[in-house]
Amino acid sequence: MSRISRRLRPVFGWGRPRVPVPRPAGSVAIEVRDLRVELGGRRVLDGIDLTVRTGEVHALVGPNGAGKSTLLAAICGDVAPSGGEIELDGAPWSQWSSTELALRRSMLTQRAMISFPFSVNEVAQMGRAPWSGLPESAGDDEIVADALRRTDVAQFAERPFTALSGGEQARVALARVLAQRATVMLLDEPTAALDLHHQELVMQVARERAEAGDAVVVVLHDLALAGAYADTVTLIAKGRVRAAGTPDAVLTSDCLSETYGHDIEVIAHPRNGLPLVVPHRPARTTRLIPTPEESR
Repeated sequence: MSRISRRLRPVFGWGRPRVPVPRPAGSVAIEVRDLRVELGGRRVLDGIDLTVRTGEVHALVGPNGAGKSTLLAAICGDVAPSGGEIELDGAPWSQWSSTELALRRSMLTQRAMISFPFSVNEVAQMGRAPWSGLPESAGDDEIVADALRRTDVAQFAERPFTALSGGEQARVALARVLAQRATVMLLDEPTAALDLHHQELVMQVARERAEAGDAVVVVLHDLALAGAYADTVTLIAKGRVRAAGTPDAVLTSDCLSETYGHDIEVIAHPRNGLPLVVPHRPARTTRLIPTPEESR
């Protein structure tokens, strides 16, 4: 192979892709410096700095329109920055081929855009595509089966994806991401369409992947879930980082009330001490619909 071919291989994916190697917990998986993104002539992200480490669940929280999903899309490579730097696994994006990127980061979007009647099993198998031709592909069937089981959709394996409910489709999409076995998982509002039980299941899956050595970045609107499962929380407002640190440091009444423009109280759960985030609500003083006894 010529010197030029060796230099271009990381960009165009020539030759065998470089497979990610395990890194110690706490290693930097994603480094974002002074990131700026403009969409439609409007600056959506303005000077974002973010560090995500292996072995952690890193929650992105903030009001609607704060820029959380845009930040995740920029990290994934779906949105082009107008300035700043993003490094993945210790190197800029330009040094990885498309296959090498797919081996290092997986992305769960808010909506599963699959219109053809693939079976649930086939959708999950799509996550194994980056490993095609590599020795690791020998375990594809077992990896897919494990992903379906962990997301509680194994019983739907042969059903058409399009015949499932929105919440079931969301879990199948997560199974695809799990099957990809990338070292960085990017999850955009993975609990939005789910019932309470499956919200907890998804966050437990995120926690398990972090404990196995992955880096997990998750956009959440449920601040209590962020407080319960995240190691690090970054609060974003108006395209800037408002606060970053441990859940106890970021999820405070003063900080949240100012950011969300609503009176918010944060209290510790009486049994486990985890933060409970409670917005102020007016007391109900009158009953609009009379009880049967009052109607007599």
